[in-house]
Amino acid sequence: MAESHLVTEWRAARDNLISADRSLRRDQHRSALSSQEEKADTIIRAIRKKEAEGIWSTQHDSILNPFPGMEFLTGKKIIEQTTLFDILLKMPKGGLLHAHLDATVDARTLLQLALETPGMHVRIADMFDPATLTSNVPEFRVLPEAEYTTQSSIDSAPSSTWVPVTAARGNFPVDGAAGFDKWALGAMMINPSEAYGTHNTLKKIWQKFMSTFRATHGLFFHLPIFEKYVRKALLSSVEDGISYVEPRVNFLAKFMTGADGQENVPHRDWLLVFDRVLRDVKNELKNQGRADELFGARIIYSTVRFITPDELKWYLQDCIAMKKEFPHLIAGFDLVGDENVLHPLKYYAEVLLQFPAMQDAAGLPEDQRIPFIFHAGETLGDGSEADDNLYDAVLLGTKRIGHGFSIVKHPKIMELCRERGICVEVCPISNEILRLTSSMPMHPLPIMLNNGLPVALCSDDPAVFGSMGLSYDYFQVLASSDLSGLMTLGELAKTASSSPALGMKTSRSL
Repeated sequence: MAESHLVTEWRAARDNLISADRSLRRDQHRSALSSQEEKADTIIRAIRKKEAEGIWSTQHDSILNPFPGMEFLTGKKIIEQTTLFDILLKMPKGGLLHAHLDATVDARTLLQLALETPGMHVRIADMFDPATLTSNVPEFRVLPEAEYTTQSSIDSAPSSTWVPVTAARGNFPVDGAAGFDKWALGAMMINPSEAYGTHNTLKKIWQKFMSTFRATHGLFFHLPIFEKYVRKALLSSVEDGISYVEPRVNFLAKFMTGADGQENVPHRDWLLVFDRVLRDVKNELKNQGRADELFGARIIYSTVRFITPDELKWYLQDCIAMKKEFPHLIAGFDLVGDENVLHPLKYYAEVLLQFPAMQDAAGLPEDQRIPFIFHAGETLGDGSEADDNLYDAVLLGTKRIGHGFSIVKHPKIMELCRERGICVEVCPISNEILRLTSSMPMHPLPIMLNNGLPVALCSDDPAVFGSMGLSYDYFQVLASSDLSGLMTLGELAKTASSSPALGMKTSRSL
């Protein structure tokens, strides 16, 4: 039976409406795909469809009703079985613009560094009790030699007593060394039962999240470990196809511990080490004929939102001093921490508004000005103080927005981001694990793309989430959408490599 003219007209109108709607997406702004790219895109879509109907529709041990884009910590093992993930591992991803340096090296690697470090000790705040072991977070630190202890076991030592880490591990009362490793790694990471069971509210999961940094603080902020850590962070990024990294470094502590166990290593020395390791890694890659695999790295100077405005002045001045000595390393300034409970940006407005004048007074040239790159909108709020950080971030001239989860509730902010090229650093896995969304299909990323926002995919704290690199975040985005394809991934990688705040583009082909 021939199609009626009414159906023909409806079909044409339908095609036009879909085309007009999708033309607004950011990933439709690229030039048309080449024939080779079209072929690759077709293959990717076919693989995704096949695996959605095959791997993801099959029941897996202890995983009820799996689906593409499901909660990451539960679905990770399935992700790693897919051909789609294997392909994404090989994909050039441009820049990583939002990651906290102290959570970018695999926790197992960090623990091994701790065990290899002379003078490393560990203690717990409460008396040892197997029943409360998971909540008794270990604290690590290298002590001055004069303060070394001879304690042989963590369970026999009084609370808050330092025990040599090798002794604590070797004599651990629950399953020996393997039990110690499990306990220490559990303190450094979030596991599925915590994210989706015992800590499945915003408040509770942030408490667990912040405790992971307490567990790793004394390791990361020890200069000999820091040097090895930076190297591993750079190399692991390269292995995942990341050619530029811009980690946030928390400068809240004014000193690291040195090899002698004393807190005597100032911020300047942190940057000297970062700079030297970066040069060494780039030279190594160059000598291997891989120079185009790491374009570079810069640091976003960060401190935490619980400081006072007067304290903030000191950090801003310190950031300026670091920029003057290391103009090629300091990329911007940020305030980090749980937006839902710590101070909003407006609390610091008077001081932040003085930052341009402070840079003038310091004689920073115009081409070396330090931009704000603020966390904002990492919240479920709508009109809350945390949500309102989006307004203040834009008014204060932020060049990018970290997370911006609630931005889709604000049409004017989205309009300004489009007009000014303010990139939103979206961290899908982080947002899901930290309970802003239940799964990737529920994430507002498609709304951001459909409203033409510049978006860069980021990993935030991959060591805590077990999502090293960017491949897992790319997978969650691609696997959970029938519309996203190579053009989407290419646009996300391109944005991460050419954000206005970078002032540069990576050389590796995207």
